[in-house]
Amino acid sequence: MLRDHLPHSAWQPLWYCGTRFDYIYPPALRYGTALISLLFGISTARAYHMYTGILYALGIAGVYWLAYTGSRSRAQAWLAAIFTALLSPTLLLIPIFRLDSTDWGPQRLHVLMRYGEGPHISALSILGFALAAAYLAMRDWRPAVFVASGVLCAAVVAHNFYGAMALAMFFPILIWAVWLEVRQPVVWLRALGIAAIAYGLCAFWLTPSYIRITALNLHWVAEPSKPSSVAIAICCVVVFCIATFAATKRKAVTAWPVFLLGASAVTSMVVLGRYYLGLAIVGDAGRLTPELDLAWILLVAWGMVKAWKRRWLRPLVVVLLCAACYPVVPYLAHRRLPFRRAHDVQERPEFQVTKWLAENLPGARAMPSGSIRLWYNAWYDDAQSDGGSSQGMLNQLLPMAHWQITQGDHADVAIGWLEALGVDAVIVSGKTSKEVYHDYHYPEKFQGALPEIYNDHMGNIIYRVPRRFPAIARVVERAQLIAAETPRGGEDRERLMRYVSAVENGPNSPAVLRWTGFDDIDVEAAISPGQALLVQETFDPSWQAKADGKPLAIQRDAFGFMLIAAPPGAHTIHLHFETPLENRMGWIVTGITCLVAAILLARAAKPRYALYC
Repeated sequence: MLRDHLPHSAWQPLWYCGTRFDYIYPPALRYGTALISLLFGISTARAYHMYTGILYALGIAGVYWLAYTGSRSRAQAWLAAIFTALLSPTLLLIPIFRLDSTDWGPQRLHVLMRYGEGPHISALSILGFALAAAYLAMRDWRPAVFVASGVLCAAVVAHNFYGAMALAMFFPILIWAVWLEVRQPVVWLRALGIAAIAYGLCAFWLTPSYIRITALNLHWVAEPSKPSSVAIAICCVVVFCIATFAATKRKAVTAWPVFLLGASAVTSMVVLGRYYLGLAIVGDAGRLTPELDLAWILLVAWGMVKAWKRRWLRPLVVVLLCAACYPVVPYLAHRRLPFRRAHDVQERPEFQVTKWLAENLPGARAMPSGSIRLWYNAWYDDAQSDGGSSQGMLNQLLPMAHWQITQGDHADVAIGWLEALGVDAVIVSGKTSKEVYHDYHYPEKFQGALPEIYNDHMGNIIYRVPRRFPAIARVVERAQLIAAETPRGGEDRERLMRYVSAVENGPNSPAVLRWTGFDDIDVEAAISPGQALLVQETFDPSWQAKADGKPLAIQRDAFGFMLIAAPPGAHTIHLHFETPLENRMGWIVTGITCLVAAILLARAAKPRYALYC
């Protein structure tokens, strides 16, 4: 979708009944995939594989550079890189992950291939480079390395928020470790400068509202943090800082072992604490197992090299290396197993169903589920009431509605929700479908209640939702719609049906809606006194409406859609989604950051140029 609509759309009309384009996901992997697809003339799927595969390989080199930068030991760096490619300490520490990862495949590869963690593992792959550059930049003033550190940190955040979470855990520990060694206040200033460059480069998309919406939607996709767990984590951090500060006052130490101990302790507290102590500190702790692997691998590589320098410990090192071969052998023997051959997509319901809808109901908003939902926009620009993930939703009624439609056993309530969301067709995959997840608990509930318009006789049925007019625009009685109230829950039949009645049983005046771009809508409608125009697209204050060149007021209705105060008469009402002010301000901040970075790089290159002359 992005490849076909470059350079950038401010609005995304295909997911969640509409949302801001930036809210969907951090931009780096999306744009990288789209640009590779255009540059090499390949499918976006293959471009995605290229992008994530190259970064995966480079990420192992990043671990090497991080270990060598911190220790100045090639032995440590080689051990860390080899362990990263072949081993996963998490599989020893948490049995449930060992059962999930057959043949002892390393977690960073396993989650990439099995669970589609391309953005997360791409961010993790850059993390090693970012921490290595930050380590060098904080110890000594090197403008080029300073800028590179900020750019790499920004790249981590721009790929994935779990990678950003790992950066948020590791970066303060690194600052503390370097300061303990150097004991100069300038370390904190350099760290602040790196953070400023990183945020400045992300400012055009990482806006305050983006952070707010992401935090709001986090409870749909992750376990909430427990205040008691957060308090325990803060206490542990304070104890670590006091202990390391006291230890380094008596004896000077290098930053590297302090960083390794701190990183291992923090990731262990987050991940292992969740599984063994029930701690809930941040997000979904299980997603951070590759970061736990990284921290423990670096620590073990450091410990083994240190032990090797003591002759009496060398046999122990040899034993440990031999023991490490136990999981490596089955993994290498089945190293191709994670890379399964692709299906013929034309034989899959994810392709067949979306193709049929694109050809037979073009422009209609549908409600897919399961793996059909996840692949719904892989081939066609078809709108759906849900989306690929739950991170970018503006309308918080959608999860409640979708749960009621897929899990509830009352067909009339489900149909009411479909009508309220402006859905023209609902895709139901039964237990015999090749669709992967089978979200519907009662897939038969629509039989006889909705007309069947597609049936592949393999478990996939499309039902037509009985809406008065096909468009997502309605002429409504203004007072009646304003009187409608937000449902108190998915089964609030009274408020739901009152809203549906106001939308579907209003004036007999059809409105013709046409998208002229992802950010622009034209609606032709005849409005009588006391009436208004409802557009069942998610309300956002950046939407602007005009008729005959005059601005029209837009308000949010009880279900999160746009109610436009249109004047009486026949009009063509134009709606345009303006780039929000915070994004425009962010572009200015990003531009200033790029200028500052360019000046620093030019000043760093000037002495060499002068010497050459």
